[in-house]
Amino acid sequence: VLGTAGAARAADAARGQELYESRCGGCHSLDANRVGPAHRGVYGRKAGSVAGFAYSPAVKGSAVVWEEKTLVAWLANPQAVIPGQRMNFRVALPEDRADIVAYLRQQSGK
Repeated sequence: VLGTAGAARAADAARGQELYESRCGGCHSLDANRVGPAHRGVYGRKAGSVAGFAYSPAVKGSAVVWEEKTLVAWLANPQAVIPGQRMNFRVALPEDRADIVAYLRQQSGK
């Protein structure tokens, strides 16, 4: 946490890696399509665009681009971001979402 109580907290990519591996790793990998698509390079990429992954029609047809705001919203409630998508997992805590997004951004070279 930065500064005094209530001050902004910097996202922690190292913690995000731990969270990604423990919470996301069952379905996702950075470099391989599994139950979910590969995530390396996800930051800045259009949703539904990883070659060789069978996306839901909702994700494939969406105009979403994965950036800070969209990734945080997706992790909070995927159905609210892209109705009809198939991921039924949420990350409850805002700091956990921020750290996971920081890790994904780092792994995307952004």
